[in-house]
Amino acid sequence: MASSSVVRPEEIRRHNLGLLLRQIHRHGELTRAELTTLLGLNRSTIGGLVTDLVNLGVVTEYVPAGRDRAGRPSYVVAPREEGPYVLAVEVEVERIVSAAVGLGGRVHARRETNTQDGPTTPAAAAAQVSRDARWLAARMPPSAVLFGAGVSVPGTVRRADGLVVHAPNLEWREVPFSELLRKSLGGELDVQVGNDANLGALAEHQRGAARGLDNVIFINGSVGVGGGVIVDGSELHGVGGYAGEIGHIMLNPEGPPCHCGSTGCIETYIGEHALLRQAGVTGAFGPLAAAAVFADAERGDARAAGAVAHVALWLGRTLATLVNVFNPEALIVGGTLADVVRLERAIVEGEVDRRAMAAARAGVRILTPGLGQESSLIGASELAFQALLAAPDAGLTMSSTGGAAAN
Repeated sequence: MASSSVVRPEEIRRHNLGLLLRQIHRHGELTRAELTTLLGLNRSTIGGLVTDLVNLGVVTEYVPAGRDRAGRPSYVVAPREEGPYVLAVEVEVERIVSAAVGLGGRVHARRETNTQDGPTTPAAAAAQVSRDARWLAARMPPSAVLFGAGVSVPGTVRRADGLVVHAPNLEWREVPFSELLRKSLGGELDVQVGNDANLGALAEHQRGAARGLDNVIFINGSVGVGGGVIVDGSELHGVGGYAGEIGHIMLNPEGPPCHCGSTGCIETYIGEHALLRQAGVTGAFGPLAAAAVFADAERGDARAAGAVAHVALWLGRTLATLVNVFNPEALIVGGTLADVVRLERAIVEGEVDRRAMAAARAGVRILTPGLGQESSLIGASELAFQALLAAPDAGLTMSSTGGAAAN
């Protein structure tokens, strides 16, 4: 009787195709020799895999200009600019950002819509993203195939099917946004939805400040506060995909009311609303209002400076708790909170020093995102590319109708 664990040759080939494409996607241009070393495969196998990926239209290879050495040319393998791309979307309280992102993380085109009049409805968000998809497709080469879409949402998202269980700052609850957007885009395109901080952690681990690190926490602060956790090189999701809701750890049951329905959550002490409240700002919210507070603090305004220091104090206490629980190598602080670290790093680090256990604190770095404000957007593109990177030949076959659906 044949063993059920037998691996067929075509499965091995598909696995190796994915491995090779993931190296190109993550590192960019690599020589065949470098790929041979990275994958531990022989030269002829690498050559065959590269040829397959060239024929699929996902990579290109060339001999660098100016090569004057004798012997076999050193072929360089690179993502194909006219190859497959994904629609990356970041839905926030005050804006929707959509981008066409190619292999290697290259942003080909980008579009931003302001929604500062208030949280957008799911239907309105899906309609806006559909308009963005058409606008972006018109700016891509005719041969570029839209493979899939990835969406970043500031809320708890069920990993299995992209259901937005609760996004309190968007006022969304039990929203099947993956299905809603798929229908809006034509019904064929694969749409994946994830939590913004989890996707920020993914992107920073793949391409940003956390490259080469295996134990990292990404904390993202805007209107809300979320967290993404990398443990031993892998994303921490939890049973349903809800892990990392750092912003809703309760600090004080008698504290300010939170959008989640509780009181005294971390978000109410270090989110944008907390900053603006401490600065005495009313009737305004969003990144522009927060930026004005930071600018006032830098100019020496006492109340603005006090507001930033207050948030820095509670941010430091929050980070100390995370150090004690997760024992990370680095804490990456993004969104509005990155400016808090920039202006009051001494307060933040001082609180971490005082309140984290010495053994866990040793060696922990407090960083700001290597991708700036684009971490969650790039993370959404990484989510959308996962199926292609796992099985490039099957993935592109399945995507042929999806490309047409969104154009």
